[in-house]
Amino acid sequence: MNSKPLISVVIIFLNAEKFIKEAIESVFTQTYDNWELLLVDDGSTDKSTQVAKSYANQHRGKVHYLEHDGHINRGMSASRNLGIRKSKGTYIAFLDADDVWFPNKLEEQLKILLSYPEVSLVFGVIEYWYSWAEKTDDSKKDYIPHREIPNNAVIKPPELLTLLYPLGKSRPPGISNFIMRRDMLERIGGFEEKFDGKYQMYEDQAFLAKVYLKEQVYVSGQCWARYRIHPDQFTVKAVKAGEYDSVRFYYLKWLKDYLYKQNFKNPEICNALNQALLHYRNPVLRLILKYTGILLNKKNKF
Repeated sequence: MNSKPLISVVIIFLNAEKFIKEAIESVFTQTYDNWELLLVDDGSTDKSTQVAKSYANQHRGKVHYLEHDGHINRGMSASRNLGIRKSKGTYIAFLDADDVWFPNKLEEQLKILLSYPEVSLVFGVIEYWYSWAEKTDDSKKDYIPHREIPNNAVIKPPELLTLLYPLGKSRPPGISNFIMRRDMLERIGGFEEKFDGKYQMYEDQAFLAKVYLKEQVYVSGQCWARYRIHPDQFTVKAVKAGEYDSVRFYYLKWLKDYLYKQNFKNPEICNALNQALLHYRNPVLRLILKYTGILLNKKNKF
């Protein structure tokens, strides 16, 4: 192992004892070995803290345990930023504590970054993973969402912002799906820490919006990760609590303010953003769209 790792892998976690060991092991099974692993504890109160510390003790110099002062909970963005600050790698990859990587993830993504020096971030497709629970009714639910964007291509800014959700139609990449250059973070800054509490559901999308606006991205058709679907997911909880619309509205308002501060005036993006905001700022229109959608759904059943 080299004294300085080329890739820093950051796993943030909060009460993730059910899944964190499997996530960590998927890093250890990588075909590329010159990495360090930073395990960032966001104030866990379950056994995941002990699991992370055990790996750090067993693999000193390779695995590092981090926490906020006082073992407090500061949220996903603050935890990712802590991992970034403490990392040493030229490239940084994130893995959520309930997701897993396929063994060739780091090796193949690194090859792309080395082949395309103009590219700041690489992502592929991700598998929505239901069968982890080993239930008969979930065994056939695993799937890779279709995307209406180019594959195996370099996408220049700001095209991806209107192609991928929340402004576009295609699903965005999960945080476990991409790798980035450290020097890009110095240009655009890290994760937005104002996306805390319930707004953490969009913390990765706020970060990616900053990337899409300024950086070239390589979009691959390769699947490198599994996105575990389970009832304790932050997104699932937010939807069940009826908070999804308020969180998306918060993100859209942040994006508009960010574009203003950057003096960004792309007509296509501004129009898409204003249309999305209109849905929330005009209650009557929102009801009409909702009612129309119900009618269309009913019509499509016959």
